[in-house]
Amino acid sequence: MAKESRFSNNINIKNRKASFEYQFLDKYLAGIQLRGSEIKSIREGKVSLQEAYCTFVNEELFVKNMNISPYEQATHTNHDPKRDRKLLLTKKELEKLEKKYEEKGLTIVPVRLFISNKGLAKLEIALGKGKKLYDKREDIKKKDMARDLQRMKY
Repeated sequence: MAKESRFSNNINIKNRKASFEYQFLDKYLAGIQLRGSEIKSIREGKVSLQEAYCTFVNEELFVKNMNISPYEQATHTNHDPKRDRKLLLTKKELEKLEKKYEEKGLTIVPVRLFISNKGLAKLEIALGKGKKLYDKREDIKKKDMARDLQRMKY
């Protein structure tokens, strides 16, 4: 009989609010530099991407305000939940992102956090442009119409 684990490799945490607030131009996959107990909290699914954003510091990309809850079983050396975490991208991708990031009105938003096939935590980030109020209303109308069409089919 196999022992059940509270950890899962099927982690797929999405930032649903990001697609409502931003229009995505490009998407990238980035690794995350984590501390010991952070990966265990991620495997338990205790992560929030709602307020997270990415910024450049000395030509390196960091994700800020991503909340990874402290791991319950860790010792006194537990991690800070909202610390800045370095994102791991190639130099070419970083240069391309930084050039576009400096354009007016563009921001880098974390979209999805997942565990890869190799067991590594990956963060999908998107270069986005903020939507105007009328764009948001248009998206709501489209969702409502699609929902109504689905109801009519049944």
